[in-house]
Amino acid sequence: MNRVTKIITAIAINLPVIAAAAAAQSANPPANLELNFNGIETPKGNIMIALFDSEEAYNSDKAIRTIAAPADKADVKTLVNGLVPGRYAIKSFHDIDSNNQMGTNPYGMPTEPFAFSNNARGQMGPASWKDAAFDIKAGSNTAAITIQ
Repeated sequence: MNRVTKIITAIAINLPVIAAAAAAQSANPPANLELNFNGIETPKGNIMIALFDSEEAYNSDKAIRTIAAPADKADVKTLVNGLVPGRYAIKSFHDIDSNNQMGTNPYGMPTEPFAFSNNARGQMGPASWKDAAFDIKAGSNTAAITIQ
């Protein structure tokens, strides 16, 4: 068998798999999320973002994506591409001193600004999944979060 025949045979054998993958992709097109952070009082450092796709992941801090967006102005935008449509939540903080950690006082209280999706607020801890979770649909999505 010559090389061209082998390539054609390989394509023909895999065509049903390729077609099924293409159909699945068109049935569930990816989602993109534009995040708009505002309320940044000190334009330096980074906005550290953790994206979660389940309550279990959120509560155990097992993010599916982490992002560091430069906080060089009062409003910061960043884009997260290629998400599966579904329910998500975000935990974020403004890492003013650029040490990749949220600053805390001796009692464990945050000393750097922070925020959650939906601008949810926690009671003596992080906001709950129920309050922070939001839906992402196929295509373009936007979420605004105020850093406090």
